Amino acid sequence: MPETEHPHTQKIGPPPKHVAIIMDGNGRWAQQRGLPRAMGHRAGTENIRRIIETFHEHGVDCLTLFAFSTENWDRPREEVLGLMRLLGRVIKRETQELHRRGVRIRHLGRMDGLSKRLQDQIKTALDLTKDNTEMTVNVCLDYGGRTEIVDAVRRITAEGIPPEEITEQTISRHLYTADLPDPDLIIRTAGEMRLSNFLLWQGAYAEYYSTPVLWPDFDEATIEGALLDYSQRQRRFGGLSGEKQAPGQARFRLRRR
Repeated sequence: MPETEHPHTQKIGPPPKHVAIIMDGNGRWAQQRGLPRAMGHRAGTENIRRIIETFHEHGVDCLTLFAFSTENWDRPREEVLGLMRLLGRVIKRETQELHRRGVRIRHLGRMDGLSKRLQDQIKTALDLTKDNTEMTVNVCLDYGGRTEIVDAVRRITAEGIPPEEITEQTISRHLYTADLPDPDLIIRTAGEMRLSNFLLWQGAYAEYYSTPVLWPDFDEATIEGALLDYSQRQRRFGGLSGEKQAPGQARFRLRRR
């Protein structure tokens, strides 16, 4: 989607409550500068705190960051190990400051494939910030949308819920995001136009925004452009213009007639 007029010249409307970001372009950012890919990943972590603060200033309550997918394990071993070390350092470096600002950190994904050290670092961050209410930041680490749905089905089966009693709400309650609102806006950097197995269930009614900006260059102006674009859209959830209820609410009303 093309970038529009600079957001500072237009008024941004009510913000989305939940924004999710596919952080893409670290490797290309490094390649353009003749640097190793690891330097691109490092650059991509340098602006995370600033990005969180900017979304919070605009009234976003929940931010989800796609850090490492289930498919990323297929990358060269040295790159994967470097990414894991980098993610561990970022979690350790940022947790105290985010806690001070009242941010709750959540992990979405599987834990068993991560090193014990990284698991411990994640658990420490989750425990420290679990009662914070100012904002929620979800870090998707070893996350895949299809894997999440498989895990949800396994939990439903383990609980012995009869097939005829399984509803959309049943599945939603068993996802990693069970206590979180679905994303209103999904942003992808680096100009790509695909979901890459990200929040497949939760993103059914999300608005999508793609920017050519590479993740290490993602900044306040890019955020404001995305929020401006979002505020100019009409969210109908399959209904007619002017209807504001979510799909589940509409079906509930029809059943009551």
